[in-house]
Amino acid sequence: MGNGSTRNLDQQRREENGITYFDRGVITGQDGKHYARYAIQTHFVEVGESQTELVEKYVRPLYRKGDILSFGAKVMCMCVQSVRERSQVKPGFWAKLLWRFAGINGTGVGMHEPYKLQLVIDMVGLPRVLLAAFLSAVTRPFGVHGVFYKVCGKGVGGIDGFYFRSSFKRYHELALINPENGPELCEALSRETGIPVVLMDANDLQRDQLGKSGNMPLTDAQLQDAMRDNPSGQGDELTPLILIRPLD
Repeated sequence: MGNGSTRNLDQQRREENGITYFDRGVITGQDGKHYARYAIQTHFVEVGESQTELVEKYVRPLYRKGDILSFGAKVMCMCVQSVRERSQVKPGFWAKLLWRFAGINGTGVGMHEPYKLQLVIDMVGLPRVLLAAFLSAVTRPFGVHGVFYKVCGKGVGGIDGFYFRSSFKRYHELALINPENGPELCEALSRETGIPVVLMDANDLQRDQLGKSGNMPLTDAQLQDAMRDNPSGQGDELTPLILIRPLD
C-alpha cells in the first residue's frame, strides 16, 4: 500500500465510537505474522497537552485487548514541551553561511534553514558542526549521505520544524526535538493507560524507534515490520497515533 497522496483516504476512512480513523490494511511481517493498523485522527496537538489524555480520548474507544500503540514522536515532543520557538533561536554568522550548502531531503527541510542549523549549533557546539559540515562535503561526491547527522549525534537527525513547507503554520515557527528519555516516557504512558507503547519517529524512508514500554509483546523487528509502510502518513492527515492489532 502506498503512502501520502497515493492513499485513497476516503476508502480508508472509518468512524467508531465518535473517533475518526483510517484503516491502513493488514501487513505481513518477515516472520509471517500479520498486523492490522489503524491510524487515529486527532486534533492539532499543542505544546503542553497531556499524552495520557490523548490516549484516553482517541485510542481508548477503539482499543481491544492485545493491541499496541505507536505514539508519534512529534506529538510527544509537543506534550513534553521538547520544543524551541523561532524567537528563541538567533542565527549567527556560521548558520547564515552554512545553510546555503545544505540540501533538502525527501522527508523534510534538512539543514536548509538557518534557524534550524543554528539550533544544532546551540545543541552540539560550533566545532562539531563545522567538522560535520566538512566531512559531509568531502564524502557527498562519493555517494555517502547522512554524515552530517552521524557526526553531530545527540538526536540532531530527529529535529523537525522551522519548516516553511508545512501546511501547519505552527511548524513554521516551532522546532521539535526528540526527547532523550523515550523509554521512560513509554513506560509511564503504558503504566497510566495499560496499553503497550512504542515511541516512533517515522517517515516514508525510515522508522526510528525512540523507546518502548516493558510490557511490549512485539520484538523490535516485529514493530519495524508492522510500521514498515509508515501508516502514520505524511502531510496534514493528523494521524500520529497508530493502533497495531496483531492478528495471529
